[in-house]
Amino acid sequence: MSMVLSTVGTVASGALSGAGGEMGRRTSESLYGLLSRARTAGGGAGTGSGGGEEQPTLPVTEREQTAAALRLMEVARRSPEFAREVAEWAREASWLVPRAVPAVAGGASRPQMLPPATAAFTDREDVIAWITALLDDADAVPGAPTIAALTGPGGIGKTAVAVQCAYALRERFPDGILFVDLAGASSGTALPPSDVLARFLERLGVPPAMVPGDEARQRDLFRDCTADRRMMVVLDNAHADAQVVPLLPASPGCLVLVTSRHRLGRLVAEHGARPLVLRPLSTADSVLLLRRVAGRERAVAPDAVVQAVAEATGGVPLALCTTGAGLAVREHLAWERVARQLSERIHGQGQGGDAMRSGGTDDSGGPVDPVRHAQDASYSELTPECAAFYRAIAGWAWPTVTVMCAAHAAGVEEDQARVLLEQLATVHLLEEVGEERYRFHDLARAHARELAVAEDGHGRMSAGVRRVAVAHLRWAAEADFRVMPLRWRLGPAYRALVLPEDRDPADGKRALAELRRERENLAAVIRAADHHGFDDLVWQLCEAMWGLHLLLGFHAQWIDTHLLGVAAARRCAAEFGDRRAVGRMLVQLAFGHMGAGRADDAEEALAEAIGADEACGHHRGQASAVEALGLLRLKRWKYAEAQRCFEEAREILGRIREGDDGWKDLPRATALLEHHIGRAQTKQRHFAEALARLNDALVRFRQLPDGGDAYNEGRVYMSLGEVRLDAGDADLARVCLDKAVKAMETAGAGLQLADVFESRARCHRLSDRSAQAAEDLRTAAVHYEENGDRVGAERIRLGLAELEA
Repeated sequence: MSMVLSTVGTVASGALSGAGGEMGRRTSESLYGLLSRARTAGGGAGTGSGGGEEQPTLPVTEREQTAAALRLMEVARRSPEFAREVAEWAREASWLVPRAVPAVAGGASRPQMLPPATAAFTDREDVIAWITALLDDADAVPGAPTIAALTGPGGIGKTAVAVQCAYALRERFPDGILFVDLAGASSGTALPPSDVLARFLERLGVPPAMVPGDEARQRDLFRDCTADRRMMVVLDNAHADAQVVPLLPASPGCLVLVTSRHRLGRLVAEHGARPLVLRPLSTADSVLLLRRVAGRERAVAPDAVVQAVAEATGGVPLALCTTGAGLAVREHLAWERVARQLSERIHGQGQGGDAMRSGGTDDSGGPVDPVRHAQDASYSELTPECAAFYRAIAGWAWPTVTVMCAAHAAGVEEDQARVLLEQLATVHLLEEVGEERYRFHDLARAHARELAVAEDGHGRMSAGVRRVAVAHLRWAAEADFRVMPLRWRLGPAYRALVLPEDRDPADGKRALAELRRERENLAAVIRAADHHGFDDLVWQLCEAMWGLHLLLGFHAQWIDTHLLGVAAARRCAAEFGDRRAVGRMLVQLAFGHMGAGRADDAEEALAEAIGADEACGHHRGQASAVEALGLLRLKRWKYAEAQRCFEEAREILGRIREGDDGWKDLPRATALLEHHIGRAQTKQRHFAEALARLNDALVRFRQLPDGGDAYNEGRVYMSLGEVRLDAGDADLARVCLDKAVKAMETAGAGLQLADVFESRARCHRLSDRSAQAAEDLRTAAVHYEENGDRVGAERIRLGLAELEA
């Protein structure tokens, strides 16, 4: 019972999100068939949310899933044949359950995500000794990971200490190290646990398509993945306990290092974390770090002067590194001048660098801030051009500062931005975290932003944010167009885009990878544009992330950003903006809700979209929303309702006249709807009508300009094969799948090609052609492997072994 219940939950969740691809869809439809037969055999009410409906509907809630599993088991107890079918279905469906890759498995992922350690690291040996003692503690809580929480003020060196400790102890954790900057300087910048879990799961070997959409399932899978591992998890810059707890591994062989400016009381009280507050460096260690950063090439300075500089930084590593970096790159900058600059900025010089340690204050009554003083001193040495650039790129808390972002924020050419970024990194006002990718320490960004407000004003800062948003919209729209060139679009950013005639077949995959790399920056750009009231850019940026989210998920971010997109589109519509954007945003939001398993939220968003598009007379958008509602109902096994939606969408498309929005897209949109109608009719067992619809769709796709649509032609042949199989004609199904193979080869759709070979192998088995079935399964396994679906390849090879036994 527990196995069937778990599998029903997995299949139902995957049916909404699209997880598992074609196999997931087929497994969901097989469950529908079993529940339909169970209902007939039991003579009772329908299973799932449908209650007394004629046919079962997809069991979405926990109560519905339990009822579905009970119905299957009830009938299975009375019918050995039905029990055998349920067992076979559960075994097949179990492959949809996201699987942890054991650390001992061949090819297991052992991630090494640590950023580079700093060569100038000084002191803190006591922290490494303290963590080592925790690991060796004989009285540690059994069955729980060791958790060390390093806390302290900004700039005290928590990240450097955590990274240094991780490198020092990594030999004790052979199964890998996970690292993430949780960006917890504020609640607005803090990463949601769901985004982090998705990132960790993929690094642990879970295929992206198998990462669940909701945080609870991601958390459970993460615990499965780490249950038997000896690994380290470094959670840097946490904002609160709630951000950390879902990221805790399950294995007692794991070490978790958490850094935060805040006390993490729940982590200590409920999860056994051991806290340690980091203090400023001693004067001797401050002098040592300062000399290391300044470099041996510097002219020798009197010990008293160097000590004065060190004391003025309060023993805070960030202040020491900023000051030392300035000395390192400016050979004519004297130690004495630096000491004087810092002294002039510290009011109450008699307290010197001990002000932070002893609670000293400046002349405004606030505590002395050595980091701010060091940043002020370093800033005063910048050229006017570089100083203006420093202020400009701090206009928003970008997760990382790329060359494109910096150039548009400052209104300079990219070549100039590269030079200025390097200058700021050299004096430690920025940190380089990747190739042409930089990051502010949040204290440095706060310093730069305060200066920007004072010297440039909010108007200039807002203009910089708009330039950044426009640049990212232009870039993202182009990348999204390369990912899904045939889909219908609304935003003006797409109007002039065309694909080159000699386009590389792998270009779409590259574009998707590019979007993925900028995913967090794009979300930040949407939030920045929303904050500054650039509603026209907010909804267009959301539209430009459609391909990224549809293909890769990241549902928490998807929903968060598109809620902003919906609100922005509505504000635009209330003024003089594009009223069509409201429906567009609601449809995209609905797909995000589907991916997260929120079927009712998706239904509500689509109903609003239909109303919004109808109100503004946007036939193309209304048809798209009604089609999406039909697809949702298809996923929920409401096949008759789905068919009605698709037929209504087709009727709405018929209202579009030449020159109207969507006119050029009309042939392809109609072909897609004919395909959807044929699928819905197949599931209602209206085979003759389904064949007519699918053949009509096939003709329509072949007649599209530029050689037709090979991918969707292949999809229709796959649907024709299913109709023939459902009707009991395996030989005719195989003929259809032969043609699907050729179409998918033409389209270069590797995963779909694998699925076609798998389906064709099923036809061969039903016709007692075991040798041909085995050959197709071997080919399918190769395609799954080549396209990164390790689980699919493993599943096929197991089936092949059983066939050849």
